[in-house]
Amino acid sequence: MTGVAVCSGSVSSIKSLWETRIKKTKQDLQKQQEQRAGVGRVRHNWEDRIILAKLKEKVVTEEGRVILRIEKEEWKTLPRALVHFPQLMEWQLHRVGLQTIPRFISSFENLLVLDLSRNAITEIPKEIGKLTRLRELLVSYNRVQSVPEELGCCENLEKLELAMNRDLDELPSEISNLKKLCHLDLSMNQFTEIPESVVSLPALEWLDMGGNRLQSLPHDIHRMEKLHTMWLQRNELEFLPDNICYMRSLDTLVLSNNKLHDIPSMMEDMNNLRFVNFRDNPLTYEVELPADPKKSEEDEDDREMFGRDFMRVYCQEARKRVNAMLNMHRVNPPESYYTSELNVTLEAVAESAPSL
Repeated sequence: MTGVAVCSGSVSSIKSLWETRIKKTKQDLQKQQEQRAGVGRVRHNWEDRIILAKLKEKVVTEEGRVILRIEKEEWKTLPRALVHFPQLMEWQLHRVGLQTIPRFISSFENLLVLDLSRNAITEIPKEIGKLTRLRELLVSYNRVQSVPEELGCCENLEKLELAMNRDLDELPSEISNLKKLCHLDLSMNQFTEIPESVVSLPALEWLDMGGNRLQSLPHDIHRMEKLHTMWLQRNELEFLPDNICYMRSLDTLVLSNNKLHDIPSMMEDMNNLRFVNFRDNPLTYEVELPADPKKSEEDEDDREMFGRDFMRVYCQEARKRVNAMLNMHRVNPPESYYTSELNVTLEAVAESAPSL
């Protein structure tokens, strides 16, 4: 009996000792995990402090504006720690390899200028629509393929640049809601027409759509009443709509390197047109500017380059040639000829009419 009792006591002791060891091991593991988590938090906080310190070096104040300026460094993404600078009014990030515009961009309600040109951005997030104070959005020389309709909510936007985004070929209709937009650069993309939303912009003054694939201009292009500068070089335009003549504010028009065969004759009366360029178009008529003894050789070069005088001479020459062709085929018989012809026609009608 005594041996059995001793054996039972030994088993109980061993079990108790084992349970104690297991408990201690669990406690040690928990402490280690807590220590690692603590180290992770410290490391994370330390990294945040390093990032914040680095970002703080990039924040400058110029003319009363708080600006984040990063150039020629590697920043493929922007850290969320940036939200600690809600006072930022401008972002100027050039050639940093940025691939995405962070969705927390909506946190920067004070932003006036967002300049992210010359990066690798593929998308403009819909959160951009939260920036109702934004005046300039510059995303040229990126890889943007589409523009979100929410951009139409940026009611104070005055300048939008989307040049050289390769596959960009359309804009949402909501762009027409940008009532203050006066500067628009869509050059070097894949547009085949000027979007209706662009024609409908009421305040647009400057438009660059050079280097696209435009085949024609909208018939109602004259609706852009405030437009004074239009760049359309290196497209596929074959003709110009007559209503272009009613763009009274237009003073600069560049149409070089297209497929134009003629110039609308009414453009001769566009007295506000200060600069125009029709170079490198297969125009029907070859014309030369008459020499002006009052102008120097340098002035003559300017006349040829600007093309304004050339346009007027071309319109005059085209009108002359059309009138000459009409006169060549026109017959002016005496009045008695029309009278006799009328009598013959009436007699023929009478003979062919059925008797009543």
